[in-house]
Amino acid sequence: MAGMELVGGLVEKSKELDQLRKEQEEVLQEINRMHKKFQSNPEAFEKSGDALQKLRGLYGHAKELSENEVSASNQLVNQLDALLQSGLSAAQRKKIEVSEPKKKRMKSDTDISRFSNAVSMRSQLEHLASLKGEQVAARVAIEDADKDEWLVMKVIHFDKDAKEFEVLDEEPGDDEESVQRKYKLPMSRVLPFPKKGEPSGAPDFPPGKHVLAVYPGTSALYKATVINHRKRKTDDYVLEFDDDEEDGSLPQRNVPFHKVVPLPEGH
Repeated sequence: MAGMELVGGLVEKSKELDQLRKEQEEVLQEINRMHKKFQSNPEAFEKSGDALQKLRGLYGHAKELSENEVSASNQLVNQLDALLQSGLSAAQRKKIEVSEPKKKRMKSDTDISRFSNAVSMRSQLEHLASLKGEQVAARVAIEDADKDEWLVMKVIHFDKDAKEFEVLDEEPGDDEESVQRKYKLPMSRVLPFPKKGEPSGAPDFPPGKHVLAVYPGTSALYKATVINHRKRKTDDYVLEFDDDEEDGSLPQRNVPFHKVVPLPEGH
């Protein structure tokens, strides 16, 4: 019982602290308002004895509230020490219920978080749907290939419900039997390119950063390392592609910023 009485005292003292802080905020807001008046018209303010007296009273009240807060905080610390020394068991501590206002705040925070996530997902889906007709980097399974490849594809459609892209390979191959192929791919296998006419909105990858980029003269993307920041005039990156050795060294190649995307995890 003694432990529960101490808990009750803690709750009451915490309420007192909350009230003191609210009053302090109100007093400080009033002081700030008077300060602004003083700054805008200092001469008129100096001639007003009532205003000066009011400001002095506000400072005195703020000082009193601050001292009361210190006193209440010290009492709260003493009560906590007493509670710890009383040997309140873990089982008893579990019975201390969260206050109703706290429960409401917790529920509200959860609702806000869920709403924020839902809005974010909706915005993302709308953005992906707007990519119709645009070129993207798509990871597809190629016949007779050991592993999937990243290729430049054109978006035909995005299904918001299935969260699935339908893309078209506009450059199928050189042999006569090759035809343009369509693929249905999940969101995780498609990466939008930066907007060609909006270099300021594209990621600025630093030197040493690994990226996925379109190899010059092809429609395929490969892992590369950024050598220099984007050039101001052309907004091209200077990259070194993996496994691109010539005479024992990796040549540095210029690639437009709108053909470079972040390297997906696991690559």
